[in-house]
Amino acid sequence: MCTELITDMGKIIKRDRYLQKLIACRHNHMIKIVTGIRRCGKSFLLFEIFTGWLKEQGVDTEHIIHIDLEDRRNKELRDPDKLLEYIDSKLLDDSMHYVMIDEIQNVPEFEDVLNSYLKVKNADIYVTGSNAKFLSKDVITTFRGRGFEIKMFPLSFSEFYSVYDGSRQAAFYDYMVYGGMPQIVFEFSKETKAEYLKSLFTETYIRDIKERYQIKQDEVLGDLLNILSSSIGNLTNPTKLANTFESVEKIKVNRSTLTSYLEYICESFLMEKAVRYDVKGKRYMDTPCKYYYTDLGLRNARLNFRQIEPTHLMENLIYNELRIRGLNVDVGVVPVRKRNDSGTLVQTQYEIDFVCNQGSLRYYIQSAYHMLDDDKVKQEKTSLRNVDDSFKKIVIVSDEISVMRDDDGITTISLFDFLLAENPFEL
Repeated sequence: MCTELITDMGKIIKRDRYLQKLIACRHNHMIKIVTGIRRCGKSFLLFEIFTGWLKEQGVDTEHIIHIDLEDRRNKELRDPDKLLEYIDSKLLDDSMHYVMIDEIQNVPEFEDVLNSYLKVKNADIYVTGSNAKFLSKDVITTFRGRGFEIKMFPLSFSEFYSVYDGSRQAAFYDYMVYGGMPQIVFEFSKETKAEYLKSLFTETYIRDIKERYQIKQDEVLGDLLNILSSSIGNLTNPTKLANTFESVEKIKVNRSTLTSYLEYICESFLMEKAVRYDVKGKRYMDTPCKYYYTDLGLRNARLNFRQIEPTHLMENLIYNELRIRGLNVDVGVVPVRKRNDSGTLVQTQYEIDFVCNQGSLRYYIQSAYHMLDDDKVKQEKTSLRNVDDSFKKIVIVSDEISVMRDDDGITTISLFDFLLAENPFEL
């Protein structure tokens, strides 16, 4: 089985989670759309891993069509009509042809091209894209209900560790600082890793956002990214950010401008937004919310590796791992009414770091870097103890401990168990 990627350095990276999704959706008469941040491995997934698997199943090379739209040699195929003509010319017979197109957003009206193959029985279409505005948010309408999205992330810690040459603790430190972009795994010096990430952030991600959305206020975008990078895990909203700009940066920025810039950052897969959910009231609260980086190394690179706070990075890491595992993640709010010292009933809101949903399953997750004394244990568990339902409640700590359960049904597990276990929710 081609579930392993052998690199030039003899290392092996498994991306089985995404390969299995591709295998499961073959021949489903839908357009398979692999989305995710640039340089996270989308094209390699299609052109090497999935292609290798197809060949092992007996599919010959002539029935596997690769089109790399980032390659200037294929510039003419960025014209939608020429792309359509080229694909048609490669459909040699009635056998199934696997058409794989990298960075499809480089083609104007690409949706018309792809929709043209929805009823072609001998064409199975796979595309990659790095722009969620066209490939994720509007996938249902754009592809008339015939698009199937596979969201790809940078390497998980387990993928990263599987090829790391060193101890688990050393791997964890490198992952927390430099993240999981595939190229980073095989860079030896810290200086090279840092320079690669800083260049990637500036020359690829920021340039993409500015060019795609015709942004004129470069300094505002840069300052906004700095503010978000410094405050991961903190609740914020455009109004609060506008106040920060005025008080700290000494400039006035329109709230609607910040709202748009936040959308652009998320639509480019650089960050994700987690909204608040009232657990008892069973309703969403639009503002404030939290923003998490898709890759920790990019966040650290933005701040020139100056603010490596383990508590905030651990929270971001847990969020990313939950998303990689396919869960929808919100920030939980638990309102509790209790009497104060004067006997008056007052309402207090406790926060649960993550409320995670996957189909009919739900998990409440609390990130606690250390719980060294009873007061800290009480603080971290209070919100979970005030949830009335019977869904599983988990506290994740950085310490290497055995799995523990208390009388309230709350499970405490180590971060390594959470990151490396096949199903940490059943520990």
